[in-house]
Amino acid sequence: MTGEIVLGADRIVRDYHVAGGLMRAAKVVRAVKGVSFSVAKGRTLAIVGESGCGKSTLARIITLIDPATSGELFIDGQKVDIARQKLTPEMRRRVQIVFQNPYGSLNPRQKIGDVLAEPLLINTDTPASERRDRAMAMLKKVGLEEKHYNRYPHMFSGGQRQRIAIARALMLNPSLLVLDEPVSALDLSVQAQVLNLLADLQDEFQLTYVFISHDLSVVRYIADEVMVMYFGEAVEYGSRDAVFSDPQHAYTKTLFAATPRADVESIRARIARRRAAA
Repeated sequence: MTGEIVLGADRIVRDYHVAGGLMRAAKVVRAVKGVSFSVAKGRTLAIVGESGCGKSTLARIITLIDPATSGELFIDGQKVDIARQKLTPEMRRRVQIVFQNPYGSLNPRQKIGDVLAEPLLINTDTPASERRDRAMAMLKKVGLEEKHYNRYPHMFSGGQRQRIAIARALMLNPSLLVLDEPVSALDLSVQAQVLNLLADLQDEFQLTYVFISHDLSVVRYIADEVMVMYFGEAVEYGSRDAVFSDPQHAYTKTLFAATPRADVESIRARIARRRAAA
């Protein structure tokens, strides 16, 4: 991989200590097992795998919510270890996250304008008038209108709420955006709109994405590199084209084989097979 490395991880491990009981001994569960990767500026790394594979745990480490048990994490070339150092506001601004359920991450009592301006209020000394102007401009960037500024989250569709969540994540000009299943709760047509928006924003702001997903059709559309996780391990890691065209690990092959392709030609082929069998 060439270019400026925005995110680097070297042998990241995350353990959880499970307390014992009357008939059960205490134990350590290793959720992430020595995972290494890097993502260059303006690129998208997709992390895929089934539920429980460790991808969301890894996302929490990348976004500085949870510390790694061991290993090293680098953001914009700076080593970050939240277990041993206090994070500066600047470091927190560099990484933002967009969750799967936008409604759950938006305060239902807060107007959208205040939702967008709040990161600036908390993390900067930006004047109120400038906070409003920047929030208004970001609304337009994600395909919404000025009239939406004073509305509440329940007044928007799921796709619009996800646009608002993306806008809020971008208010602090992060270099890295972690997207945790950001379109899985949306209809297919709305998924395409949000994915196109993410691609446009990435091009405009040279954003770096870590895209967490179990949907291989979405991953194939948006990713530059793909990392496949299985029981906490990265079992496959490479360019999107290499991983999809010639998967090497048995789990990756099984995962791909179990996922129906959603492109038009594949759908037509399935319909033809069904008609022939009727």
